[in-house]
Amino acid sequence: MKKKYKRSFDQLAAIVADTAEFFAQQNIDDSLRMKVDLSLEELFVNMVSYNTETVRDIQVEMRPIDHGVEVILTDFDVERFDPTLASPVDVDAPLSERKPGGLGLYLVLKMADSIHYEYHDRTSRITFRNVVSSGGG
Repeated sequence: MKKKYKRSFDQLAAIVADTAEFFAQQNIDDSLRMKVDLSLEELFVNMVSYNTETVRDIQVEMRPIDHGVEVILTDFDVERFDPTLASPVDVDAPLSERKPGGLGLYLVLKMADSIHYEYHDRTSRITFRNVVSSGGG
């Protein structure tokens, strides 16, 4: 699947629906859906929220891989922002001592089995993979 979505939070419902359809068509284990949906939504929202210098659509690709799925988000004509270098979040700190922001990317980095960032010619590409664990969970 390869589709482009307008830079709007209103696109999230369409993205989730397209993900569900892709999983069904490709017979991908439904136990991965929550992780993929949450990661995809968080990364898309970050692109819409922080890459405000462009009006170009965001491209989402999904590919079946052995025991899972690979998702690629591509944002065009934007500045570099590598989510794999996000500041660490101290999830054990009391709420009163935490700085706002960063928890979503922290969760994406924890949920993805692998995540890779590329940036070239003002094009930002984030690729993450989720696979069914052999341990049954």
